[in-house]
Amino acid sequence: MSPLFNKIIIASGPTLEPIDPVRFISNRSSGKTGFHLAMEAKARGIGPIVFITGPTFFLPPGVELILVETAQEMRAAIDGHFRQADVVIMAAAVSDYRSRKYYPDKLKKNGEKIILELVKTPDILLDLGRRKRKNQLLVGFAAETEDIFANAQKKLLAKNLDLLVLNEISEGNPGFGSDENQVYLLRRDAIKKIDKMKKSRVAAFIWDEILDLAGHGGR
Repeated sequence: MSPLFNKIIIASGPTLEPIDPVRFISNRSSGKTGFHLAMEAKARGIGPIVFITGPTFFLPPGVELILVETAQEMRAAIDGHFRQADVVIMAAAVSDYRSRKYYPDKLKKNGEKIILELVKTPDILLDLGRRKRKNQLLVGFAAETEDIFANAQKKLLAKNLDLLVLNEISEGNPGFGSDENQVYLLRRDAIKKIDKMKKSRVAAFIWDEILDLAGHGGR
């Protein structure tokens, strides 16, 4: 049986935005969700996978693996495959800001404080949503702590997503780094709650939703 999709892109892990040769700006993403999404797709045999990831220990075997660090590098890697992809899953936690200036020598601890000027990194998901072609599925992720559904719905529409995986970040559901997660799956016409469970099982529910959107709900 031929695969359902010609190419699947999964972006995973954090990005790392350097300040100097030692220090950087990043976030708490472990890359576990992206890893499990790739493993689930491999288990189902639904298409070849390009796995683009920032620094993480969670690297799935048997995929085309592209290792990146910065948001700029991740955007360039995705752009190299985007037009050929039927499904793009942006599970990566891209750092929102980077230092405007890179210091080639380690910054010395000379005073009580240091002031860094930060600038925005590329909004990869927004750009992909603007360029998305008909019948190309784009999946995004959101981590929210307040007004979670209003913020998630706004992101779903503004970035032209087919599916948004919403993480409600709280003390009981930290999301990042954990082996378990509780999420909501938002489509234009529905919201589905996925109770707290292993991230590998969450990945299966996400793929069920993607396949349904693609018209392959029984596969």
